[in-house]
Amino acid sequence: MSTRRKTRDLGNGFRDHGVGCTLAGTRGIVATKDGAGRDVALAWLSDCRACFGLLMIDAETGKSETFPVPVPPGDSPFASVLSSGNKFYSHFNSVFLEFDPVKRAFTHVFKTMPRVGMGMTEDDAGRIWAVTYPDSGVLMFDPRSGEFRDYGSVHSENWRQYSRTVAADDAGWLYFALGNTFSQLLALHPDSKTAVPLLPESERVPGVSSYIYRDMDGRVYGLLNQNGSWDGPWYELHGGRAVKLDKKPPNNPKPIICGLQCLFHKDFPSGKKIKNLDMTERKLTIADPGAGTEKVVSFSYESEGSHLMAVAAAPDGTISGGAAWWVSYDPKADAWTHGQSPGQANSLDSQGGLFYIGTYTHGKLHEWNPALPWTGSKPKDEPGANPRLLTVCDPIVYRPHCLLAHPDGRTVVMGGTPAYGYTGGGLLFWDRKTEIRVLLEHTDLLADHCAMSLVALPGGKLLVGSGTRAGTGGEIRAKEAELYVLDMASKKIEWRAASIPGAQEYSEMRLGPDGLVYGIADFRVYEPSLMDEEKLFFVFDPARREIIHREDTAAEFGTMHLQQGQRKIVISPRGRVFLIFRKGIACADPATHKLSWLARSPVSADAGGDWLDGRIYFAGGSHLYSFQVE
Repeated sequence: MSTRRKTRDLGNGFRDHGVGCTLAGTRGIVATKDGAGRDVALAWLSDCRACFGLLMIDAETGKSETFPVPVPPGDSPFASVLSSGNKFYSHFNSVFLEFDPVKRAFTHVFKTMPRVGMGMTEDDAGRIWAVTYPDSGVLMFDPRSGEFRDYGSVHSENWRQYSRTVAADDAGWLYFALGNTFSQLLALHPDSKTAVPLLPESERVPGVSSYIYRDMDGRVYGLLNQNGSWDGPWYELHGGRAVKLDKKPPNNPKPIICGLQCLFHKDFPSGKKIKNLDMTERKLTIADPGAGTEKVVSFSYESEGSHLMAVAAAPDGTISGGAAWWVSYDPKADAWTHGQSPGQANSLDSQGGLFYIGTYTHGKLHEWNPALPWTGSKPKDEPGANPRLLTVCDPIVYRPHCLLAHPDGRTVVMGGTPAYGYTGGGLLFWDRKTEIRVLLEHTDLLADHCAMSLVALPGGKLLVGSGTRAGTGGEIRAKEAELYVLDMASKKIEWRAASIPGAQEYSEMRLGPDGLVYGIADFRVYEPSLMDEEKLFFVFDPARREIIHREDTAAEFGTMHLQQGQRKIVISPRGRVFLIFRKGIACADPATHKLSWLARSPVSADAGGDWLDGRIYFAGGSHLYSFQVE
């Protein structure tokens, strides 16, 4: 889809090129009824602000209304419940919410311990439960009495805990399934403040999530390894105890309308069903099984647009990238195009007229030919797919953080963090000519480290900046990050050093025309609320294998954006080195390397960043901005 935008001059060399894609996404959809007994659809809305509202659509007329969420921006639902009392619940950004479609309002709002409910359920007494990330906090709300209880953290681990399934038995006990570093099944009595691990340490499975469900027989049944065979072993959970079963459980789940961010409850109380809710065309399709008919109604909503996680100059002269949607901006035409994204586009680079995209989830590498029509996400072997899926690196690389289209003209290298619950990420080497991959594990490189930044050095060498991050919900084991030089032919490390003591990751590195490497080091273990602090700009001399300049940036320049593909350093064709801060753009002195302000920005720079025709482009929320340098 193509859209023309009118670029606005923001002054001082800055321009606003507008929003690439004005669509919102959903984080849970349910069919229910309002106070007049009419069929309505409820959908959590998410855009560049994260979840910003709850959309209610009349299934008969399409009349819609968006109710702003009484939650600070920056987080979204990961679980929701439509209760037997026809209330819609979720918990995110440390706030528990109740929405009443009869009253058409949020009727209960409770501030809680951090941060977001990963699993939710309703018990036999009608109470709503949530178990939260990252510390297995438990929340309970009783709609009948109005009682709300925040239990705090009820179970401790040295890694961030995910509990994606939660259930209560008919004896009043709550159970939740733990992941991802090690699986576990836990039980909590409502009068207790501590959850009871039900299985011994020797039976816990590494790198997976466990799973539970409530059955109609009043029991809860648990599977310790959700990622393995559904054959088991299974456990019967009741009264706070676990009994190992020698066969599959009855599998007659109690009908509770709850689920994750992909929750889609289609059945209206009237017997009609949601067949499709299309956020792009803004069309709701309702099926009436009794009459054998379908009806399509139009609805409306406002959005600030899909956020941009990374943008880069593409071979066709556009600035391209995105996240939930793929967008391309043509500066000459002042026009945007957008289409279905092949995944969350984290890392970007181009080579030989082609554009390479590393996407989350599953660590996928895609190849886009800008000279051909964009087809969106397609199966790997489908003829004419553009972009084309080249390979999948799950679980060794799951969340790409760095991508290098090597100047040899044929190799693409990608690295990042591993799958959920794993520690240590590998490196992918993709040969464009043979279409053969080499995928190294972290144990082939630096055990328990992941690759966060890449630079091609002369002589077939690769400079890699590591990080101590684990996969999401994984255990951090490395003490500090390192730089290392890898021989691309042998795939062996020739040199390594913790060049900046205490650094937790070398989040970005760029090779300058002077042969020096310009980089950013972070000193905090990954946590979104902390990653904007304690950053160091450094210059590394590959010939001497030494840091020749280091400079703390926080005091003078403030914070930098947090994105999975960094692109905070931009080097112009003339060799000038620029850093993109949230507050503006700094440049490095070519002689001393010391940073100074080039320009303060009137807008926040939330994602990087590339050079095109004398301008530095960067993103802020859903907008693309640029600054005139030359």
